[in-house]
Amino acid sequence: MTLSSISTPHTTEWKFSQVFGEPAPGEDVQQTDIISAIEFEKGGDYVAVGDHGGRVVIFEKRTPKDDSLEYVTRNELEQNDFMIRHPPNYQYKTEFQSHEPEFDYLKSLEIEEKINKVRWCMSPNGSLFILSTNDRTVKLWKVKESKVKKVKEMDLDPFVASENSLLAEKSFSSIPETTPLSNGVEWADKTFNGAYSSVSHTKVPKFEDSPPARCRKAYAHAHDFNINSISNNSDGETFLSADDFRVNLWNLEISDQCFNIIDMKPPNMEDLTEVITSAEFHPFHCNLLAYSSSRGYIRLVDMRKSAICDQSSRILHDGASNGSKSFFTEIVASISDLKFASNGRHILSRDYMSLKLWDIHMENSPVATYKIHEHLRPKLSDLYNNDALFDKFACCLRGDGLQFATGSYSNQVHIFSHGGGVEDITFEASKNPNRHLSF
Repeated sequence: MTLSSISTPHTTEWKFSQVFGEPAPGEDVQQTDIISAIEFEKGGDYVAVGDHGGRVVIFEKRTPKDDSLEYVTRNELEQNDFMIRHPPNYQYKTEFQSHEPEFDYLKSLEIEEKINKVRWCMSPNGSLFILSTNDRTVKLWKVKESKVKKVKEMDLDPFVASENSLLAEKSFSSIPETTPLSNGVEWADKTFNGAYSSVSHTKVPKFEDSPPARCRKAYAHAHDFNINSISNNSDGETFLSADDFRVNLWNLEISDQCFNIIDMKPPNMEDLTEVITSAEFHPFHCNLLAYSSSRGYIRLVDMRKSAICDQSSRILHDGASNGSKSFFTEIVASISDLKFASNGRHILSRDYMSLKLWDIHMENSPVATYKIHEHLRPKLSDLYNNDALFDKFACCLRGDGLQFATGSYSNQVHIFSHGGGVEDITFEASKNPNRHLSF
């Protein structure tokens, strides 16, 4: 499902725009068809969707031409805040099987094909490149712009020379019963019924569609625990992959070697206190990255200081959470997702109870805290017993960083504005735009 927004100087109105993969009435949703990852291309022209079946589906934006804007003056556009009268429409482009189920015989462990993350790569020549990962292996895919067909099999006339095979037609034949002409060309005897068809092309040329995407690299055998994050670097040459204990740095062109830059695994697992939950590169400083932990810490790392980045440059932590503690305090403080804002100065993080906006220059408290599940606080014990307290929620920011969104239970979407405007817009992700809730 996608939503379109119409902005004015005073408010932002959200309307239903489009839904992807809606099941037909009475159709059962298969487990393999459930979406597990989604990512917009930086320019917004493409959307990549990964599912539990190991597939990646790509949608392409098609914006209908609005003839009514042809004669609109610049002043009118500025007054309307460049309002788009027709929201963009995404149409199916292609899909491919990214991962298959595997079995680790050494550890007797079954590895699912489910796509955990998808990330678009920089494409200087206009080609589409995507990183996708399951629990153990990251793959780099090149998506082809169009289907190229190649000849798979053709049954040529054996009596015609190969260099003249393209000239072989019904009017030419090598049947013995022919009448020679003065120029040396022999015409087929038309009275020889059926003789021509018996030696001419008996098979229609077969064409084979080339695959919609090709795997360029597979980055495997570097993680002993499930991969929870991948992130492209702004240099366009490297990316990181992170699991519960380690963060590895890869070069896109080298698949058999990586550098372990962060290792939080203790020598004795009984001393384990926290794990890595998410990691992401800075949007334009290629030497900076941030990663979050299950204890609610966000650590900023500068790779120029040391090859092993276990010592953080800065640690962001909400000092207000050091007050009264309970059994559930550290569980709900675990950060499930973090995102850098486009300006590179702010970080958005999501834990179970709230959404927090951080300034990387303010280490002791977030700039703003937006409560999501505060009404569930009296029920934490019940949520713990049915494992719902360990559910993970993602977050995202608008391009200008002024609005951000996250999900909740019952198909609810929360949208917040920073620096004025409506504090919290909550609606159900459905086709009915009037199902609008506010808390």
